[in-house]
Amino acid sequence: MSFWAHATAQPHRTTLVTPEGETRTAGQLHAAANQLVHALRAAGLRPGDAFAVVLPNGEEMVTAYLAATQAGLYLVPVNHHLVAHEIAWILADSGAKALIAHERFADAVAAAADEVGPEPERRYAVGDIAGFRPYGELLAGHPQDPPPDRTLGQVMNYTSGTTGRPRGIRRPLSGRPPEESHLGGFLGFFGIKPFDGNTHLVCSPLYHTAVLQFAGASLHLGHRLVLMDKWAPEEMLRLVETHRCTHTHMVPTQFHRLLALPEHVRAAYDVSSLRHALHGAAPCPDHVKRAMIEWWGSCVEEYYAASEGGGAFATAEDWLKKPGTVGRAWPVSELAVFDDEGRRLAAGELGTVYMRMTTGGFTYHKDADKTRRSRVGDFFTVGDLGFLDEDGYLFLRDRKIDMIISGGVNIYPAEIESVLLAHPAVADAAVFGIPHDDWGEEVRAVVEPADGHAPDERLATELFAHCAHHLAGYKRPRSLEFIASMPRDPNGKLYKRRLRDPYWQGRERAV
Repeated sequence: MSFWAHATAQPHRTTLVTPEGETRTAGQLHAAANQLVHALRAAGLRPGDAFAVVLPNGEEMVTAYLAATQAGLYLVPVNHHLVAHEIAWILADSGAKALIAHERFADAVAAAADEVGPEPERRYAVGDIAGFRPYGELLAGHPQDPPPDRTLGQVMNYTSGTTGRPRGIRRPLSGRPPEESHLGGFLGFFGIKPFDGNTHLVCSPLYHTAVLQFAGASLHLGHRLVLMDKWAPEEMLRLVETHRCTHTHMVPTQFHRLLALPEHVRAAYDVSSLRHALHGAAPCPDHVKRAMIEWWGSCVEEYYAASEGGGAFATAEDWLKKPGTVGRAWPVSELAVFDDEGRRLAAGELGTVYMRMTTGGFTYHKDADKTRRSRVGDFFTVGDLGFLDEDGYLFLRDRKIDMIISGGVNIYPAEIESVLLAHPAVADAAVFGIPHDDWGEEVRAVVEPADGHAPDERLATELFAHCAHHLAGYKRPRSLEFIASMPRDPNGKLYKRRLRDPYWQGRERAV
C-alpha cells in the first residue's frame, strides 16, 4: 500500500489542502515528487545521500518527503526555529548534499549555509534568499513521470540527547522498491483504516518526527491531508468542521488552549467527524485529559513513543480505566523496564523504560557511544522512568529527569547551560523547568556570577541577549536569578532538585 499506487489509480482525487486553502490532486502531488527526484539526481544526489529542508508546512515539504522516500535518499527536516549555528550543526553533521529553504527563514539559513555548505549551486529557495537558486529553477525542465530505479528512502530526524547536541536517527536503507514497505501500516495500531473517507489534519510543524510520520502514513493510506501553517485553536475547530477531519495529532498544550476558548466559541463548531485525536510528546494533566474526553468523547487517544521508535497506545477507555497510563505496547513493539544494572524488573517496579521494535533498528548518526549506551540487548531507551502494571500498561514517572517539556517540545538544559557558561561573567549555571499554566513548563536559569561581576539587572539583560544570539527562541530562559554559590557536592555533582523543587511545591511535575 503506497501513495504512488493510489495516485496512479486515482490521479484526480483531492489529496492535499494547503494552509492557503488551495487543493492539490494525488496526480499533481505525484508529478511534483517525481520531478523533484529527477532534479535532485541531476544535481548529483545518489541513493544514500541526504538533503535538508527548512520549510514551513506546505506543498514543498510534503513533496520533499515523497521524493526522498522513493529515491533512496535521507530527508533531513530542520526545525525552522533554530538559529544559524544550530542549523549549521545539522547541515554539517548530516552531510546534506542539497538544501531547500523558505525565504521566511532566510537570515538563519543563509548564515548556516555560508558556514558549512552545501555549495551554492545546491542551495534552493522557495521565494528569495540571497545566494540561493530559485526552487523553480531546480525543477525546471525535468520530467514529471516516475523516475527509474526507485528505492525506499528514509527520514533522518535530529533529536537532542542529554548533552544537548542533536543527533540524527539513521535507519538503514533496504534497497527495495517503496511499494514493498508498509509505509502507512502503523496507523492500523490505532484503528485508522485505508481510505474510509479519512482526512488527516496536520496542526503542528512537519519537521517534528511524529507529525511527519502521521502525515506521511495518512498519504500512503489514501487519506486527504489538510495543512495548518500556524496553529490557532478556533481555526483548528473551523478546519475540522469545514473538511470533516477524521484524525489528527496533537500535544497537550493545544488541548489546554482549546479548553480556554469561551464556551460559545467551542459550541459553535461541529467536531463530531473526529474519530482519532491522538496526542503524545508530553504528559497530559489529568484534568485536561478528562475535560477533552468530556468534550470530544472517545476519539481522545494517547500514545507513547520516541523519534527512535515506539511505543504504547491507550484509548480513552483504557485511560479512564487506568488514569495516567500511556497505554500498552504496539503490536510491533515490546516494552520493558530495567534497573541500572540492566536487570528486567517485575510489574509495578520503577525503573528505566526500554522499547524494541520488530520493524528494524537504528543508530545515532556518528555517535556509536550514544547508540551503545542507549541499549540493553536489542532494547533501547530514551531515559524515561516508569513502570508496567500487571496488565502490561505503562505509567511514566520521570521524563528524562532534567529535561524540560514546554508545549510538547523537548528542551535540554545542558545545551542552555553550555551557552551561559560560555559568557565570561558566568562562573556556574543551572537551567530547569518551572510551572507554566499554558505551556506546562518554562525555562528558568540560575547563574553564579564570576568574580568581579555584579548580580544586577544590567548583567541579566546581557545574559538574555547572549542567549538570544546563540539559542532558538523556545530554548531561551524566560526568567533568571543569581545565586552566590551553586549547590554542588564535593565531586561537583549539581543538586538541581534543590533549585527546582521549590517552584513545584503543591504541583505535580511531569518528570
